Amino acid sequence: MSDHRPTDDLNPDDIEVGSPKTWAAGVPGVTHSMGPALAEMGVIRTLKTMTAINQKHGFDCMSCAWPDPDHRKVAEFCENGAKAVTWDATPVTVPSSFWAEHSFDDLLTRSEYWLGMQGRLVEPVYRAAGTNHYAPISWDDAFAVIAAKLNGPASGLSSMP
Repeated sequence: MSDHRPTDDLNPDDIEVGSPKTWAAGVPGVTHSMGPALAEMGVIRTLKTMTAINQKHGFDCMSCAWPDPDHRKVAEFCENGAKAVTWDATPVTVPSSFWAEHSFDDLLTRSEYWLGMQGRLVEPVYRAAGTNHYAPISWDDAFAVIAAKLNGPASGLSSMP
């Protein structure tokens, strides 16, 4: 498992598009998807995670609407499902220092790819009115902010059925 968080955003001029592959699913697709999974999660975590996708005592793939057959195979997922699970299971996390280093305006200029590659959020953050930076806050404070917004007069909930 590696922490290869990019510091620079993508340059569209550096993106190369190759010829289309002759397969997108089946054994070649699943085999191809294991490369990123093994690199990001390691062998044991990949095995545990991938064999739990779309299983009765596992979890449903967030990338598709895979059917729920009575008899399930070990690999009940496609390439996109494996990639989505790998993306969500990354051990890379956003450090608290990230928020002081990157202003709100800076984050608005970044691509979705760059933002996603910074890692998973492990603590709530909040941007107070009049500030240009998010800052980590406690879970209690985060729930208090959410409750105040939901209970406030401008929540828009009164128009909901």
